[in-house]
This record gives sequence, C-alpha cells and structure tokens, in this order.
Amino acid sequence: MENFINSLAEFVFWYPLIMSVLWIAGSSLFFKFREKEEFIDFENIDWPLISILVPCYNEEETIEETIKHLSGISYPKKEIIAVNDGSTDDTFKILRRLAKQHQDLKVIDCQENRGKANALIIACHASKAEYLICVDSDALLDQYAAHYLIYHFLHKGERLGAVTGNPRIRNRDTLLSRLQIVEYASIIGAIKRTQRILGKIMTVSGVVVAFRKKALIDVGLWDRDMITEDISVSWKLQQRFWDIRYEPRALCWMLVPETIRGIWKQRIRWAQGGQEVMMRNWRILLDSRQRRIWPVYLEQWVSLIWSFSWVFVTLFYLFSATTIQQFFIWITFSSFSLVFMSLIQLWSSIRVDSKYDNITKYYLWAAWYPAIYWILNAFIVMFALPKAIKSRLKGGYATWSSPDRGNRKVS
Repeated sequence: MENFINSLAEFVFWYPLIMSVLWIAGSSLFFKFREKEEFIDFENIDWPLISILVPCYNEEETIEETIKHLSGISYPKKEIIAVNDGSTDDTFKILRRLAKQHQDLKVIDCQENRGKANALIIACHASKAEYLICVDSDALLDQYAAHYLIYHFLHKGERLGAVTGNPRIRNRDTLLSRLQIVEYASIIGAIKRTQRILGKIMTVSGVVVAFRKKALIDVGLWDRDMITEDISVSWKLQQRFWDIRYEPRALCWMLVPETIRGIWKQRIRWAQGGQEVMMRNWRILLDSRQRRIWPVYLEQWVSLIWSFSWVFVTLFYLFSATTIQQFFIWITFSSFSLVFMSLIQLWSSIRVDSKYDNITKYYLWAAWYPAIYWILNAFIVMFALPKAIKSRLKGGYATWSSPDRGNRKVS
C-alpha cells in the first residue's frame, strides 16, 4: 500500500510540472515559427459573404450591445443571424427591435429552449454564406477579427474546416476575473498553440470560431445531445480529416463569471462536455489513421486520472499523517512547485500574447492560480464525471441556461 501511495504521489507531483513545460515549449515554438507578423492588405481582397451566427438564451442584458457591435465591424459582406432559443426574458423583443434598425440582421424565434447546438443548426440552414462565424451573445468581435479568420480559408486549402479565434476577457475588476485573465493567457492560449504544433486540437473556442459550411455538413453539423457543442464538432471535423487552425489575431472580447457559483457551473459544463466527447470517441484508438489525435485524447484521460489521484493522495496524507507538520510538508512542497511553474508559464504566455492584449500588470495574480483553480478544477472534474455518464445514457437535447456574465464594466 505504501509503495502504491508513493507512486501515486509521484504522479500527482510530476504530471502537472511536465505538462507545464510542454505547454511552455509548444507555445514558444508556435510563436517563433507560426505566429510571424504578416501584412494583410484588407482593402485589396475580394472578401466573400459571411454569416455571423448568434445563439441567444435569456440574454437581454448583453444582446443589444453585441448585435450593434457586430453590425458595425468593418467586414464588407456579412449577414447576422440571431436565434432566440426559447428565452423567458425580453431577448426576443430586443432582437425584433434591433432587426428594424440593422438591415444585415435576421432574427429567428424558437418557442422552446432546445440548446445551443440546435440554435446553431437552425441558423446554419438559414444562412446564405459558405463561411460561418459563431459568436456568443455577450461577445464583442475585434474590428478585423472576421478578416483574420476568413483569410485562412482563402489561402490554406480546401481541407481547412474551421479557424478558432483568441478570446480575451473584458471584465477585469475582481479577483476571480483577473484569475481568469491568467488562465486564458497561460493555460488556454498555450494549450491551443501547443496542440496546433502537434497537428490536432482539443476544441475550438465556442465564443469565436469560423467554419466552412461544407465541412460542417460533411460531419452532420453540431450534435444536439452534447452539452459542449464546440468540443464535439471539433472532434467530428478532425476525425473526418478536416483541419482546424488557431488565429491569435482574431480577438474577441467576452465576459466571464465573477462568482464561485458561476465559475463552478461553467466549469462543470466544460468538464462534462469534454468527458462526453471522450466517451463517445474512444474508437479512435483502434484506428491508426487517427493517430495524430491520440496524444490529445490520452492527455484528457490522464488529466482526469490526475484529478482523482490528487484528491485521494491529499486525503490519505491528511488522515494518515502522525503530525500536522508531516501533512503540511506535502501540501507546501507541492504547492510551491505548482506556483513556481505557473509563474514561469504565465511569464512565457505574457511574452507571446503581449502584442494582442498587454496583461503584464496582472502577472502577480498568477500566484493565486494553483491555490484556487487547480484545486477547484480537480473537484470539478470529479463531480462532472457522473453527469457525463448520465448524459450519455439518457441522450436527448442538451439544453442550456444563461451563464453568469459578471460585471459588464471594462477596466
């Protein structure tokens, strides 16, 4: 038993450190070789028509700002399709009023909440364009984000199925929002860059992503029964050998939760969705043609095992330690190592992301990240697993609820 606990403790300690080194190395390589500044003459390109899809559910506080901003971006040929997915507030009334003010806005009203994937499918069928950009109803696209996304489709070949953008956080006044600034820079951005180096990614960013409609139709569009439609469609595309790229210049400013309850609900949904996709796609390990995505798949399961292992080892030392000092030696040493690597990873990420969003002043907030997020996420993964299993057994529409949007003030 002692040998087993010692081995498990070694795994709990070394796994996040090794992965952190991998994310730092991968993001640095992507930055050096694939993120070179490239001048694009926006004025002398014949840009194709795009459809911007905006699914909405109880978004009366944010939808007007989002639609007005989308209508005002500089992309020359666009239509905006907003789908009200059975909202119980005034979302549809606001959309109907906005449709009279903006000629490029189409509004579709669904009487019953059937989930984000279903709303996107409806919008896709109503769209006229070959290229679709999906945007959350609280998001503000950068003026040239659409240009950067669509440019890939015009120059990277017919097998390009999707291009994911670079979400940035605009509410920055609380501890929790600042911790998420740290997360999006040092974790999410670094992981996407590293996974692109490997050739496959876990997921596009649901808040801002562009699709080739032909690719979506080829894989059967989004899955209505998956709680995270963005993760699910990413795997469907890549299994059909459609390429997915990451464009860090395609900025999209979003709101994030500012309460523990809001973050808990959001991350449970993310973790559940990832686990659902892993359960559905286990057969890729039997197909050698899918070998390039094996590392991404296996890393997800190892991360799940790590979460359970961390909780188990921590509880074991808590109840078996003969002195309080013995328990705190384990906790203190592990925490110091994680904080140290987090600071290095964040500094590396700041260097990479500084030309898009200078978050240098939030650097010291990284010290809080392992203490709050790594521990919180370990429990989130554990609580999400039974939900994912239940969802896969039950099936049906994966509906949604309006998330915590935090404080709308931008600092």
